[in-house]
Amino acid sequence: MMQVRSLSNPLRIPDLRRRLLFTAAMLVLYRLGAHLPVPGVDVQALEQLFKQQGSLFSFFDLLVGGALSNFAIFALGVFPYITASIIMSLLQVVFPRLKELAQEEGEAGRRKLGQYTRYLTVVLAILQGVGQMYLIRNQGAIPDARPLALGTIVITLVAGTMLLTWMGEIMTEHGVGNGVSLIIFGGIVARLPDLIGRTIRLAGVGELSWLALLADLVIVVISIFIVVGITQAVRKIPVQYAKRVVGRRVYGGQSTHLPMKLIQAGVIPIIFAISVLQFPQTVAQFTPWEFLRRYAGMVLPGQWLGNILYFALIIIFTYFYTAVSFDPNDVANNIKKYGGFIPGIRPGRPTTEYLMRVTERLTFVGALILGAIAVLPTLFRGGGGLTFYLAGTSLLIVGGVALETMKQVEAYVLMRHYEGFMR
Repeated sequence: MMQVRSLSNPLRIPDLRRRLLFTAAMLVLYRLGAHLPVPGVDVQALEQLFKQQGSLFSFFDLLVGGALSNFAIFALGVFPYITASIIMSLLQVVFPRLKELAQEEGEAGRRKLGQYTRYLTVVLAILQGVGQMYLIRNQGAIPDARPLALGTIVITLVAGTMLLTWMGEIMTEHGVGNGVSLIIFGGIVARLPDLIGRTIRLAGVGELSWLALLADLVIVVISIFIVVGITQAVRKIPVQYAKRVVGRRVYGGQSTHLPMKLIQAGVIPIIFAISVLQFPQTVAQFTPWEFLRRYAGMVLPGQWLGNILYFALIIIFTYFYTAVSFDPNDVANNIKKYGGFIPGIRPGRPTTEYLMRVTERLTFVGALILGAIAVLPTLFRGGGGLTFYLAGTSLLIVGGVALETMKQVEAYVLMRHYEGFMR
């Protein structure tokens, strides 16, 4: 008998309940690690760095849940792992043998690719950790500058990143949702109450006008509706299945549809773009030239050049990830294999070409909308204020990850013959 629609339905399934509790426990451990400072660092001296850099470092601090301002063991976040994943995906395009490794060897091949990704993550984490260490040392935040003390800081940062990477992987396997995305989601959500309270206090003492605060709230509300709308938007391609007679039974003959999402890549392009924009700032810390460091800061979100690059990278990664995750030829072959066809389109190659045209148009529109929502809020407040934190990148990540996780939970509930909780 079908159960009543209720938010308690997921908790009635023992396996799903264990997965939810496991995910919650991992997020709690992540939040604890975000407040454990790296040994040998004067955290109070870092306040000067955040005052000088303004919203640029505050933006990245939001994405790692405040671990950067605390210079905690999770200060690098999972971004070295994300950057390594981008590089491995690009290498699969350049070297088809890597792509064949996962396709031909199955699970063993995918584990091997995952191992290569983790090795590359260690290398990138070391580079980024050394860059972060040089940056805070220039601010006088490291009292003991001996090689052993500096090495301890870098090792701690790298170990924190690898621990987060491991936590993200086991969250994906034993929990619900994508572990790496949930870690970023948890960091943003944990910082929002403090940011909202700080903004309200500024308005209370007159440093921020109530009209500006109201405008921020209006932009945030509008952005929420837009994010949910574009995340859920799909193009339904009608598919007709011909009738088949097997013995005394008749199969097929029904009409259905192929749902094609407006943004098939989800929030992945946003996370990828942020990882890439962080890299020049890291590399610039190794150079003795001040002008290179200054230009590296110009490519971060919130600066005019950084916003342009941010917008362009989102579009590029949206196309790239869609091409990697969706193969029109495979979809067309599956439709043909089960006796289906798109009305007005012949099966086989014409169906593949039709799906490619639809995908290109959807990706173009979706990429522009995704880039606009990420970049435009920074222009309203000049790279600061409540809008900068809640209406752009952070809202896209929070909304996208929350919806995808809820859909996965909904699928678990429906598999156990309960009625779902999403309307």
